[in-house]
Amino acid sequence: MERLRIVIPKGRIAGNVIGLMNEAGIQIEINERAYRPIVSDKELEMKIMKPQNIPTLVELGSRDLGFTGYDWVLETGADVVEIMDLGFDPVKIVAAVPEGRLSELRERRIVVASEYERLTKNFLKKEEYNYVFLRTHGATEVFPPDDADMIVDNTSTGRTLKEHDLQIVGVLLESSTRVIAHRKALEDPRKKEKIYELKTLFKAVLDARERVMLEMNVPREKAEEIIRRLPCMRSPTMASLYGEEGYAVKVAVERAETAKLIPQLKKLGATDILEYELRKVVL
Repeated sequence: MERLRIVIPKGRIAGNVIGLMNEAGIQIEINERAYRPIVSDKELEMKIMKPQNIPTLVELGSRDLGFTGYDWVLETGADVVEIMDLGFDPVKIVAAVPEGRLSELRERRIVVASEYERLTKNFLKKEEYNYVFLRTHGATEVFPPDDADMIVDNTSTGRTLKEHDLQIVGVLLESSTRVIAHRKALEDPRKKEKIYELKTLFKAVLDARERVMLEMNVPREKAEEIIRRLPCMRSPTMASLYGEEGYAVKVAVERAETAKLIPQLKKLGATDILEYELRKVVL
């Protein structure tokens, strides 16, 4: 099979993507000065590019599969197929202005600075602003108030905006890291199969991150009550203990539930409770 050509993002979201690959069993070695990582899976070929360029590269077909923010898919208008939302690096794309300046911006022509030209112009047109657009290349938040009246930028916590005395006046969209594919790559049966094999592995890793395995010993007379309390994905695994004094129970549960669940199980009579990490969960 012709190798599946994948493009992964340079910059802040790279770590999460590479970590996901590694946990999925695909080892990636990166030289800081190189743009072509060494990949353990010989059916894959990888290149590192800026996330802003990835949607267009995937649309054009120079790459079969890519990882990038949903914001850049919409900004470029790329015709690609979304395979899955990884949920990494969630941000909001917002419009922000200097504190207390919003009312005066409707009265004159304003300068609006952003890396997002398409998204910004669509927002300003909808809101009927009279504006001049100024394209930025990073550090957008430093433009107001001297060099811009408004910015459109991404934010995760809003802290950077507050540090620059900016207030959010509009939310354009919410974004996170997506896996996107070239349409014709999905018409190739072998490439399509490989893409969805990767999706299965990625989903298994992400599901495993949300769950842990609990093991415990359960007295026979308490078994029914304890089993009813367990919030498992399927029926729990049970095996008789030596001497038939009870059961060994194994169950995968939501990680967030364990802080309340473990004390409750102990109170109901479960003993020797163990909690440990999962690597992959395939439902």
